[in-house]
Amino acid sequence: MRPIAVMANGLPGKMAHALAAHIHQSHRFQLLPWSLTGPDITDRQTTVDSIQIELIRPEQRRQMTPQIVARAEHPIIIADFTHPDAVNGNAEFYCRNSLPFVMGTTGGDRHKLFETVRQSSICAVIAPNMAKQIVGLQAMFEFAATTFPGLFSNFSMHVKESHQQGKADTSGTAKAIIECCQKLGMNFDPADIYKERDPHVQQRVWNIPSSHIKGHGWHTYTFESSNKLALFEFTHNINGRDIYAQGTLDAIDFLSRQIANGARGRVYSMIDVIKDKDNQQPVKAEMEI
Repeated sequence: MRPIAVMANGLPGKMAHALAAHIHQSHRFQLLPWSLTGPDITDRQTTVDSIQIELIRPEQRRQMTPQIVARAEHPIIIADFTHPDAVNGNAEFYCRNSLPFVMGTTGGDRHKLFETVRQSSICAVIAPNMAKQIVGLQAMFEFAATTFPGLFSNFSMHVKESHQQGKADTSGTAKAIIECCQKLGMNFDPADIYKERDPHVQQRVWNIPSSHIKGHGWHTYTFESSNKLALFEFTHNINGRDIYAQGTLDAIDFLSRQIANGARGRVYSMIDVIKDKDNQQPVKAEMEI
């Protein structure tokens, strides 16, 4: 079986770098030596393992893309871990150039993002979180919200999350779980999420390992009854980016098979990836980041 050609956009960003390294280490994929980057990036190249990756700025991408497609040995799938401000513009560019994509970047106008794909000739996997296990936890909350609406109606809710200093937006996973909790009866505004981005506080107060200060996602959701006699707490703490990279590889593999089956104008989620019968077994980590 020929490898899936992947262009990891967002380099030299940390998540894009982690994903590119996983792609390079896997026999199932071919890492292409180009990456769309942001307008503030001045470097022309970056290195992933031993591979030199050419960085393509926004003003260059229109000219470069036909050359990249022509030089790639196989049809390309894009993996997008760029910046929230670039979400909609990137999606429109991919759709215009018939480049199916997996997007783990959060932010942007999500309704417009989905409609852009649905009105195009391509398909995409779009998810605010690429970690299958966290997405599964989110699905559990969604099931509870649908099956037991109002179950926690006499409870208050508190949410705190910590991510690396460079994360520009509020966690999309936290927002999704809060939406479920609102259906369960708790009145909580996502604007009230406590967000920690200070490395000193993260290490001294949160006790996040120093080796993962620059790459982590710690979330805690606390439910407390009005009489203060009952408390529920749900926590998921992720160190590093390995779990997200592995989930993205599964999403790329899933999307490749949907394309082969003729899918067009479809938006898939990580729930679709998890449910896929050909993708039930988790991808073994082929390296540590």
